[in-house]
Amino acid sequence: MSLKILIARCKGCGICAEFCPKKVLAVNELEKIEVVNAEACISCRQCEMRCPDYAIFVEKK
Repeated sequence: MSLKILIARCKGCGICAEFCPKKVLAVNELEKIEVVNAEACISCRQCEMRCPDYAIFVEKK
């Protein structure tokens, strides 16, 4: 599985990062979400379900 982030849609609210149980995501200095610990991702899809702007997706490889 991999995370796909649509930066143009992201408003940097950080909701996805707050709900991530493994702290895979963080808001960067540009106020956009980024993957900071991809190896820890357990593909729970909490980020995808919680994003109000549909800016993040968990994809099968």
